Amino acid sequence: MKRPTQTTREIRSLVAAALEEDVGAGDITSEAIVPAETQGRASIVQKQPGVIFGLEVAREALMESGAEGFDPLVVEGQWREDVPAIVARAGGPGRALLAGERVALNLLGRLSGVATHTARYVRAVEGTGARILDTRKTTPGLRSLEKAAVHAGGGHNHRFGLYDAILIKENHIALAGGVAEAVRRARSGQPGMEVEVECRNLDEVREAVEAEAETLLLDNMSTDELSEAVSTARALAGPHRRVRLEASGGIDLDNVAAIAATGVDEVSVGALTHSAPALDVSMEIELA
Repeated sequence: MKRPTQTTREIRSLVAAALEEDVGAGDITSEAIVPAETQGRASIVQKQPGVIFGLEVAREALMESGAEGFDPLVVEGQWREDVPAIVARAGGPGRALLAGERVALNLLGRLSGVATHTARYVRAVEGTGARILDTRKTTPGLRSLEKAAVHAGGGHNHRFGLYDAILIKENHIALAGGVAEAVRRARSGQPGMEVEVECRNLDEVREAVEAEAETLLLDNMSTDELSEAVSTARALAGPHRRVRLEASGGIDLDNVAAIAATGVDEVSVGALTHSAPALDVSMEIELA
């Protein structure tokens, strides 16, 4: 799947909405306490081990608030163990730094949390040959950034939306009257596109392989069931046809290694985005 990209316009729009929500008509505390002419220096600090991602968004939040400089000090996408550590510096009017602080940290912490959570999953399956995938279980309005954070953490992106890949799920199958008919209709409606089918049991695995689906999503299966599904799919496909197998459902850091070891090609994990804890980052400001 194509890696998502974020345009400057998209980032500006997101940040503008977040600042409007947080600052509104003005930061009344800072306006009362900090003289307009006061200049400050800010250090953004990573306080937990993990992967930093989102410095460009943090920069936009501070610059849009009136900061006059922003300097990233680390390479994004790399695991950092030596913390606390300064990952970026900014400068400008004290009021501006204070106005943009929370939005910058919220977005940086969220995106770094996704990248860090992904990196933990990627580490857990090292040596199995399986790839870690994300899902569409993202924060509305943040999908492109969260999927980019997954990529920064070493994961891979599944479909970006309903428009760029075919995934036949149980409700599609129910409405179509069966796996084979759902695949047939998908082929007819979108010729040339690969077809992925969600399979909940061995019967559906057999139906999907016989319908010549390119990918099978093996949903909510135990490790024993996954191993059997892998063997069944490979045997039915034969030596000259490669069927990609993806495990999904009920996956966490405690079981992902065992699931990956069943022989699946990919493991999709909704928790990468819907349950990633934010990475602890802070901003320290001093007089310039």
